[in-house]
Parts: sequence; C-alpha cells; structure tokens
Amino acid sequence: MEKVIHGVKIECVQGDITKQEGFDAIVNAANAQLMPGGGVAGAIHRAAGPGLAEECRPLAPIKPGQAVITGGHNLPNRYVIHCLGPVYGVDQPSDKLLADCYRNALKLAEQHGITSIAFPAISTGIFGYPMEEAARVAFEAIFELIPSLKSIKVIRFVLWDRKALEIHERVLGNMF
Repeated sequence: MEKVIHGVKIECVQGDITKQEGFDAIVNAANAQLMPGGGVAGAIHRAAGPGLAEECRPLAPIKPGQAVITGGHNLPNRYVIHCLGPVYGVDQPSDKLLADCYRNALKLAEQHGITSIAFPAISTGIFGYPMEEAARVAFEAIFELIPSLKSIKVIRFVLWDRKALEIHERVLGNMF
C-alpha cells in the first residue's frame, strides 16, 4: 500500500529492513547503548558488520525519543539512523517519546539531504508497544512533519510479518 501526501510517498511493505536497496537510510530500533542486540538492532548490526558498532560507541548512550546517525557500512544504504523507542508502560509519556523517534529521525534525514528512508515498527518488539497504537503514533508524527520536508520523497515502513503489515496498512488507510 502507498499514499502520497504533499509529494511524499508513504508505503508499507513486508520484508527485511537490512535489504532495502535504493534507500538512502534505514532506521534502527536501537538500544540505549547503540550496540548489537536482538530484533531489528541485532539484524542491522549483523548485516552492517563490526564497523557499525565501532562508529556507534562514542554516540551512546541515547535516551528514549532521541536519534543519531551513522554510516551504513556493509548495508546497501548510505546511512543508519538509530532511534531509542520507549519501553511501553515504563518510559512516559510513551506516545510522545515514540513520536519523537519518528520526528527526530526525519529531521536528521533532512539535515543530511536524504531522499528515501525506511523505518521498522519502532518499540513494537521486546519493548512491548501495541502494534496498532504504535502505527497510529508513527503516522501522526510523520503527517505532522510532511509539509516541512524538503529532501525526503519516500518513507517506507518495513514490517517483519503479515500481521504487522496488515495493521499498518489499515491504520494508514483509516488516517488518510
């Protein structure tokens, strides 16, 4: 599914965030130390190689809602933007902190002239954020920033499984 808002294409696909050929940047659902872990962070670090952890080390720790940018190393993307999402029910206010992840990632992308960016469903794995609520927060934050975006032309959500894809497509369709 895709929608175009103010000239920016928003799309949802099922797939692997580490295999987003043709995208300037991917977003890592990072941990505070920006190190390899499970889920998205582990997959991105494995695909990028050890140079990513080395580049991340001096940038850590980050707080929920913050974003930092590094090179893509062995990934097919020039950049990785690392965001620390909130742990649902622990980091408060969860909705504002999650929205800040998307806002701060897009602001960093704009500062670096990035034209295409791929996001995972931040905080919906081990951090426990309910998928539908997380999708709503993400799309609201993105819609709010779209009118001010200059370089970004494509925003992709890369969802790991069919259920996550269906939820994101439904939420996007209902909001647009």
